[in-house]
Parts: sequence; structure tokens; C-alpha cells
Amino acid sequence: MIYKSIGLMSGSSLDGLDICFAEFQEVSGKWAFTILCADCMPYSQQLLNELGKATSLDAKKYLMLDVVYGRYLGSQVNNFIEKYNLYHQVALISSHGHTTFHYPEIGMTHQLGNGATIAAETSLPVVSDLRSLDVAFGGQGAPIVPMGERLLFPSTNFFLNIGGIANISIHQDKDVVAFDVCPANRVLNLLAKQINKEYDENGNCAASGKIHDSLLQELNSLDFYKKKHPKSLPNEFGTEIIYPLIMEHNLPVADALCTYVEHIAIQIKNSITNFAPAQNSKLMISGGGAFNQFLVDRITFHLKPIFIEAYVPESEIVNYKEALIMALLGILRWREQPTVFASVTGARKNSIGGALWLGNSD
Repeated sequence: MIYKSIGLMSGSSLDGLDICFAEFQEVSGKWAFTILCADCMPYSQQLLNELGKATSLDAKKYLMLDVVYGRYLGSQVNNFIEKYNLYHQVALISSHGHTTFHYPEIGMTHQLGNGATIAAETSLPVVSDLRSLDVAFGGQGAPIVPMGERLLFPSTNFFLNIGGIANISIHQDKDVVAFDVCPANRVLNLLAKQINKEYDENGNCAASGKIHDSLLQELNSLDFYKKKHPKSLPNEFGTEIIYPLIMEHNLPVADALCTYVEHIAIQIKNSITNFAPAQNSKLMISGGGAFNQFLVDRITFHLKPIFIEAYVPESEIVNYKEALIMALLGILRWREQPTVFASVTGARKNSIGGALWLGNSD
């Protein structure tokens, strides 16, 4: 079977909306894909502000933002279809939404971006709310990309995505383990803003700094890193715990960036040491952090002793892997096949996650 679908992804780093239109082919359970076109739509300052303060809104205003953001997603899809002349080619939209509240320990997660509104705006079928069923089954609801990694990249065993939060997935035979590692770009970008930069390009500022041992020790001693998987992080862990902790040390920005890059690299190594093979293996790095050369270099340095080679794939995969996988998860939902590994999230069983909205039912 051949499917053509659009995946929408908004990460916790708030760097914009990723849109990926891809063709998928399934033959006897094996999947192949081609990215036909993809784009990143930067958020306006107004929308950035609204998303950034979403968790502090009262119930009415929050629900209104859910609809407003859903309308925005639908309009961006329509613009994308017009820009790339995709009329009558898109069979399905799968939207991750923008995560706001994520508290799986009490059975709750929510992503802004009302699926019904997207369907109404685009007149296309929409899959949304991909995490809630897994959380209802007792899972973390995250990460959800390992299903797509297993199907689309079957020859790779280790996957690291560095977005607002860094997460890792480990594929060993039939077993899949995945979990959030630590906050990443969300904290790095907050530090870069102190020197009036949206981000630290190539990690150049971090590379010019020095590691502050006391801060590094405090960061590495945080309780979250002692927890066993499955585990996941809310955005607030980076903004309300880690960032204030860094600021307490009153360091030059370069030293703060350098220290936090080292923290990320160490936590990545720590998170996969027990899964490291006896022989050489490879780890794919994707997400915005893959363009931070200093960060990639430090990850490479720390992984070398455990015989794992880190590499960065072609830029389309780096930029749009998660949006690509969202597009696939929507197809799996349409086919009524599992979208989430219970072994990854800790849920009672695999589940077919996602709400389906038929925008073209006429």
C-alpha cells in the first residue's frame, strides 16, 4: 500500500512548526518512505508569547488557545499545500500538537491544537491527541517516535533526538526502550538569550567557555537522573528547575553554556551505558541540537569509550524526523495498528493512539 500524509510537529523549544509531506509504502510489513517536501514555519512573536504562557492561563482562556492554535495549524497546512501545489495529493494530516501539561503520574497529558478545528480548516482527515491513550493505560505517553524509528530505520539501533528535551530510543532485537534524557535546547536557548542570541550557533559560545565543576556536579546529581526508565520530562523541568539552578551560580554565559553542554553529553552517555553493545554500534543524532557542532563533539567524545559512534544524517532527516514519524503514526492509526510501544512508555499494553477527525465527510 502507498500512503501520502502530512506530519505536524511543534517541539518544546518553540522554534516553529515543522511540516513534512511524505510518501510511505508498505509491503509485507516493511516500510519505505520518501520526503516529498518539508518546511519549518516560524512562530510570530504573539503566538510565541501565547504558547509560552499557556500553562498559566485559566481554563476558559486555555481552551480558547487550543482552538486558536488548531486554526493556526490548519491555516499553515493550507498555506503549505498551496506553496508546494499539493492539491488532491494529501490523504491525511497527523498533528502532534504543542505539549503544555504532561503529568503521566496522575494520568494526564495535553497538547494544544484542536484536531476538530484542523480538520474543519483543511477539509482533510486529521489524527491528533497521539499520547493520551497510552497515558490512560498507565504509560508515560512519551517518547512516541520509537514506533516510527523501528519501521522506517530498521538497521539503526540507537536514536538520539535533541530538541527542547533530549530523548533516546534503543532498539535491541524485538525489545525497544526509550525515555527522556534531559532538557537540552530549551535551556541552551534561554542561556543564549542573555547575550541577545536566539541560539548558540554551532555551539561557538559554549566552546569558548570553561566547565564549572561545582555546577556540573549539582546538575548531574538531580533526582530525575537516578530514576529508571520509563521516564519523561515536562518542559518545566528545564525552565523552572535547571535554568534557575544555573543562574544561581552567576557565571559568564560562555561558561554556563559550556557546562550545560557537558551535562547533556554526560547524561546521554549515562543513559545508554548499560545498553552499549560489546562491539561497535551507531547512534543517529537528529533534532535542532544536531547542528550544534560543539555539543555533537562532546557527545562523540563521551560515547567513544563505550564503542558507540555518533553520526548526523542528511539534513532533511535531522530537521524533520519527528514530523515524518508523526505522518507515519497517523497512517498507523488509520490502519488501526499500534502507534506506541508499551515497553517504551511503561503502559499496560501497546495502544492505537490518536483521535480521528473526518474533515472531508461530505
